[in-house]
Amino acid sequence: MFKRKIKGRRIPKSDIFINTIVTLVLCLFIFLFLVVPKVRLNDSLNKVININSSYNNKGITVEQLLFNKSIIRPVNKIDTSKSLINEVNYTYKDNIFTYHIKQNIIVKDIEKPKIILKGNTEEYYCPNSKYKELGYKAYDNVDKDITDSVKIKKYDDKIVYSVKDSSGNEKEVVRYIRKGDIKSPTITLNGDKTVFVPLNGTYTEEGVTVVDNCDKDLTNNINITNMIDTTKVGDYQVKYKVKDKSNNKSTITRNIKVRESLTPNTIYLTFDDGPRDGTTDKILDILKEKNVKATFFITSNGTDSLVKRIVNEGHSIGIHTASHRYDIIYTSLDNYYNDLEQVHSRIYNLTGIDTKLLRFPGGSSNTISKKYSEGIMSTLTKDVINKGYQYYDWNVDSTDAIYNTSKDDIYNNTISSISHDKYNVILMHDTKNKTVEALPMIIDYAKSNGYTFKSIDINTMPLMQRVNN
Repeated sequence: MFKRKIKGRRIPKSDIFINTIVTLVLCLFIFLFLVVPKVRLNDSLNKVININSSYNNKGITVEQLLFNKSIIRPVNKIDTSKSLINEVNYTYKDNIFTYHIKQNIIVKDIEKPKIILKGNTEEYYCPNSKYKELGYKAYDNVDKDITDSVKIKKYDDKIVYSVKDSSGNEKEVVRYIRKGDIKSPTITLNGDKTVFVPLNGTYTEEGVTVVDNCDKDLTNNINITNMIDTTKVGDYQVKYKVKDKSNNKSTITRNIKVRESLTPNTIYLTFDDGPRDGTTDKILDILKEKNVKATFFITSNGTDSLVKRIVNEGHSIGIHTASHRYDIIYTSLDNYYNDLEQVHSRIYNLTGIDTKLLRFPGGSSNTISKKYSEGIMSTLTKDVINKGYQYYDWNVDSTDAIYNTSKDDIYNNTISSISHDKYNVILMHDTKNKTVEALPMIIDYAKSNGYTFKSIDINTMPLMQRVNN
């Protein structure tokens, strides 16, 4: 019954049997390939992690061609607070197959200690001395401070620091030491960085202080270059240079500003807080009629046309404040300069004048700033000058900012405070109607009594009050 003829030849029973076996094996292979899941661990069988670290268990992946691929993670949490071996068992079971995989999560201290050197990993020491240890600290993630365990080996050109923690982890750091002086001397100005000198006056040299890391006294090595001409108004510099025995050099500069002295028997009218429509324009009319020049320290208020008119009619213009909010501008240096720049930009954009004249809100002697920032005026008064600005206070207060003063009060307070024996910088406000009313009387009185009027400019010696904060 098993005999068949193929082209006249009968197939042997053995061949039929072999073919059948091959077919069954192939079918079994296909079945296993399609149905049997592939299970693999997504990490090493013996996973080592550092103590007190976090470990995200990656689990096992189960993948079947006819089904979805899935990842199975254990529900138990790995304890990393101490050295131990966590045994994690994974089990996968379906209707036909069951798989078991065991993984060891080994927690131990594998982190090296840290050695922190004070100074640099390369340090120079003076040729005429010995290297002095700058210090170091050693920390471990488990043992904490292990500075006392640091061992030091000294060589001619290096120092090797090593430390081992209780788990045997070792750390080594090298500091290279070089004999030589590569550090420049430090020069500090005695006195202020910017100094004002009256025209035809005398500049007094205050000198500098020099400190060097290797050389004790470099006083004789200081070279001073002074190109000041006090017979001409202008900005000058005094340069100080010094070099040590290793030829390291340092320089520093002092700014000298030669300015015209404020003139006795002269009145400098200054107006704050404007411009303001309805008052500033009237004040400008009065000044024009009386042929008097004044100085306006303006804010962000008023129309742009008034700002232009101040400049076009020959008056000086300076910066007062954009907001006049003491609680903002005197909170920090950044706040002050942000406020200043708003007014500076306004003046420049409208007139093309890069003014460096300014008046502090409340004057440099104000104490209200202390409420918002201790010592800010002591810093600001020097800083604005070093940035090229010049601030101007006053020595005559018209009192027009006081609420209940009348035009007669303003007039009387002003003329009683001016003197032929001094320069008279008068504080007024071009935002007050009573100032408008008092101004013609003040000008007429001053002219009839032999006073002259001038405006302030960048070549005028600043009038500075005593700083109280």
